[in-house]
Amino acid sequence: MSVITRSSYYSREAKMPELQELVVEDVQLSFGGVLALDRLSFQFKQSGILAIIGPNGAGKTALLNCISGFYRPQHGKICFGGQELTKLPAHKIAEMGLSRTFQNIELYPGVSTISNLLAGRHVVMKHSILSQFLYFGPAHREEIKHRQVVEEIIDFLDIQPIRYKLVAEIPYGLRKRVELGRALALNPTMLLLDEPMSGMNVDEKEDMARFILDINELKGIPIILIEHDMGLVMDIADRIIVLDFGKKIAEGTPQEIKVNPKVIEAYLGVAEA
Repeated sequence: MSVITRSSYYSREAKMPELQELVVEDVQLSFGGVLALDRLSFQFKQSGILAIIGPNGAGKTALLNCISGFYRPQHGKICFGGQELTKLPAHKIAEMGLSRTFQNIELYPGVSTISNLLAGRHVVMKHSILSQFLYFGPAHREEIKHRQVVEEIIDFLDIQPIRYKLVAEIPYGLRKRVELGRALALNPTMLLLDEPMSGMNVDEKEDMARFILDINELKGIPIILIEHDMGLVMDIADRIIVLDFGKKIAEGTPQEIKVNPKVIEAYLGVAEA
């Protein structure tokens, strides 16, 4: 497992984000006759890690898609920092500081790692990327600043050797790390991570878990995490919400969730008499 240090990424832009409350209130989402989220409600305002778990098809990714603006629920509302998100386009939600990764990697495979990370800076750029290539002055200085931030993220995530490699040419585990870096490039006030460790081996999972913990502890960014590795979730989450068929069946600390009979039933089923 790599040694994680307090990178300069946490000093140059080290101002702790002002904690904003995420409120999910009575949200319902359906696709045809299939109910993906069933009157779901919860609140999250802390600098910790909230894990969303549940069996396959429980509605976990659907929830993140509603928060980030990719889906619009038919009922209920979602608010962040007092502003309702359910009527905003996805790019406006990103500008508010809600940044996410995806279950299936959503990078640009035909360009380099550093270009993918710079693409993640688009919501904080005052000048277009094209203007930065064509002009000097303010646009050029801004481009230098964005490159500094990206280089610091590269150092933090220990991906210096793949800085200029095409994403299509790097191993899967490192692609997951690049996607996390692109989410960080938005200067998030909250991170939404959809299975950031899926498909990884044990060592890669340990590295990713350390990065996630350091992002949360050193920069104070609240994290909502979807993950199927229950041992890992129990180790790093401060609080856990359990979904089953779109309903919230439990919420509590890892210790409380471990012994909750509804959670045990959802995962293991009930033996027939």
